[in-house]
Amino acid sequence: VQLQASGGGLVQPGGSLRLSCAASGISSNTYSIGWFRQAPGKEREGVAYIYIGGGTTTFYASSVKGRFTISRDKANLNTVLLQMNSLKPEDTAVYYCATRRSPNRLIASAWGGKNNYDYWGQGTQVTVSS
Repeated sequence: VQLQASGGGLVQPGGSLRLSCAASGISSNTYSIGWFRQAPGKEREGVAYIYIGGGTTTFYASSVKGRFTISRDKANLNTVLLQMNSLKPEDTAVYYCATRRSPNRLIASAWGGKNNYDYWGQGTQVTVSS
């Protein structure tokens, strides 16, 4: 399993970015992808989660709800997108995507736990600054 995160960059406050997580070695019918971020000196925290399998389930951290949207790329079923709007300086971090071996969906209280994921991408830097 390999994950490739991309799409980071420098953006002004209020701007938008779209991150991509391209996954290989996973089933395109059933999988979980979590987006996490880690700012300097802080713990890695969950940002958003998507489960694909008999429907779609999504969860968001309260700090990004209403601003970020996680979705599956319809053109490439093993790619997950994170659309980030109304970006704030506090969104500045390295963003990582992760997946897990289990085909089971994580529940709302568990998706943000980094120990629930087995494979991680390399991270992409997002900087929000004027």
